[in-house]
Amino acid sequence: MQKKSLDFWVGLFVVLGAAALLFLALKAGNMSSFSLEKNYEVAARFDNIGGLKPRAAVKSAGVVVGRVSEIKFDDKTFQATVVMQLETRYKFPKDSSAKILTAGLLGEQYIGLEPGGDTNNLAAGDRIKMTQSAVVLENLISQFLFSKAADSSAENKK
Repeated sequence: MQKKSLDFWVGLFVVLGAAALLFLALKAGNMSSFSLEKNYEVAARFDNIGGLKPRAAVKSAGVVVGRVSEIKFDDKTFQATVVMQLETRYKFPKDSSAKILTAGLLGEQYIGLEPGGDTNNLAAGDRIKMTQSAVVLENLISQFLFSKAADSSAENKK
């Protein structure tokens, strides 16, 4: 009887371990927020999307209102087109703006939607016109170093 009890607890431990690994895999793949909600599709163009990935969150006021479904490169405008699936229960004015933000200092990137004041709402197939590209840490550092180098060379000429 003792052996059956031990086998039960070992089996339970293995099943819980497998469930924990599945949870971590879904979390790492950004698939843990699977939803059967009805969605509508909108697009936005950005000059630089940084590290934005498909399935990244689309948030407004800190609440996830959708997901990035597709990222394409437009070779005519040389911009990235980001297609988003927004849940139908969330309506945004047509003049809303989108910007790429980072969760924390080095966290994953997501799209932040800021509602505008238009009386008409975004519909399926619409495009968000006002966008702000991602802030890339490497670009900020290089701009800072370049400005410091320019300042020191100006001081040396005096």
